[in-house]
Amino acid sequence: MSEIRLHSYFRSSTSVRVRVALAMKGLDYDYVAWNLRAAEQRSSDFLAINPQGLVPALEVDGLILRQSLPIIEYLDERFPQPALLPSDSAGRARVRALAAMIACEVHPLNNLRVLRYLQSTFAADTEAQAAWFCHWTRATLDPLESIVASAPETGVFCHGDQPGLADICVFAQFLNNRRFGLADSEWPVLARIHAACMEIAAFRAAEPDMQPDAK
Repeated sequence: MSEIRLHSYFRSSTSVRVRVALAMKGLDYDYVAWNLRAAEQRSSDFLAINPQGLVPALEVDGLILRQSLPIIEYLDERFPQPALLPSDSAGRARVRALAAMIACEVHPLNNLRVLRYLQSTFAADTEAQAAWFCHWTRATLDPLESIVASAPETGVFCHGDQPGLADICVFAQFLNNRRFGLADSEWPVLARIHAACMEIAAFRAAEPDMQPDAK
């Protein structure tokens, strides 16, 4: 049995992604909480784990892994069942692209450190930060909705009828959306996929309110 330790923050959507993957793989792990709002991720203890000062980080048998998508792909290769990526190269490319639309386009613009920078440097108040978040979220989720709505590869989930990497990213993003007042109904197909994820125990277990550091 592997020794696994997850460095996480309950509300971090990137941490949500990894928690879903771990739960889907049925892997037990130690949960180490770092309070991002208290800047604990800037401490020397955490920077020794991840010099970038970002969660999640995952330790597996002494190996330190960083960045949620590579972590999930590592878990998928190391613990193959259930698979989180399709078996064919075209399918894998499609799922990775859908996941990257959220992980590489939405999240980098809307995470906590960006919103704090907007506040500290440009005096953006809560309303302005929410407007920023909603603008950049719609800029990607609108075309993502169009892609999944029109593609024959879309099934119950983003790619077929089994949840995978893209669905994990959609699930975590929708949790963030609700904090900023974005209605699921803006994206009906993605909302249906999110609802399908919510029927699965591994997704529910990864929700922020279910974590030991939830306040």
